[in-house]
Amino acid sequence: MHEFLDTEKKLNVFISGQKYFGSLILHEMVKNPRVNVVGVCTPIGDKHVGKMAYTHEIPIIAAGSLNGDTMPKNVDIGITAHSFDYIGKATRYKPTIGWIGYHPSLLPRHRGRSSIEWAIKMRDFLTGGTTFWLNSGIDRGDIIEQEVVWIDPKMYNMDIKKAARLLWEHELQDIGVRLINKTINDIVNGTVKRRPQDNRFSTFEPSLNVKDIFRPDALMLNEKN
Repeated sequence: MHEFLDTEKKLNVFISGQKYFGSLILHEMVKNPRVNVVGVCTPIGDKHVGKMAYTHEIPIIAAGSLNGDTMPKNVDIGITAHSFDYIGKATRYKPTIGWIGYHPSLLPRHRGRSSIEWAIKMRDFLTGGTTFWLNSGIDRGDIIEQEVVWIDPKMYNMDIKKAARLLWEHELQDIGVRLINKTINDIVNGTVKRRPQDNRFSTFEPSLNVKDIFRPDALMLNEKN
């Protein structure tokens, strides 16, 4: 368990994220009275996170350039929110507490980028969302919180991308906001959890959106960032 001992000090948060989900998380952090957002990492021209960060005068780091040197020094916790930036070793150890992420599956099942599609494709009855501590593996860190949702059987016969989008927009996106909020508040209160993933039940599936099979193990070799 990580503890945030100072009950008066605000939690300095850094967010690496993009698109609408990233802006939802940034919005929640900005309005949290115990949180101070010290920076974001987002693609140049992002109309969600970038626009909101500019409005609140929050420093912006361009996606693809985040590393141990460019990240602010005064960060307590990092959050990934629809981020495609790999959080390397130097970046991961920069915050005093660590990094948390949200994955739209019940980890350790369906690790990888296309977790929603594969849950539907494999006709799972249940799926859900997980907040977890980032480590050197892809979606392999200790679990913090999880929430379960049923998959409507009608989705099994739908176009896979349409079904995944509906499941994300109607269920998994909101679960992500709730779980990240709870995780941050638990960090502030010193009650945050961590539970190792049970690798007996782990699965990893390649992205359905790229031609080449993604090999996450390659990213765990000779980390320099």
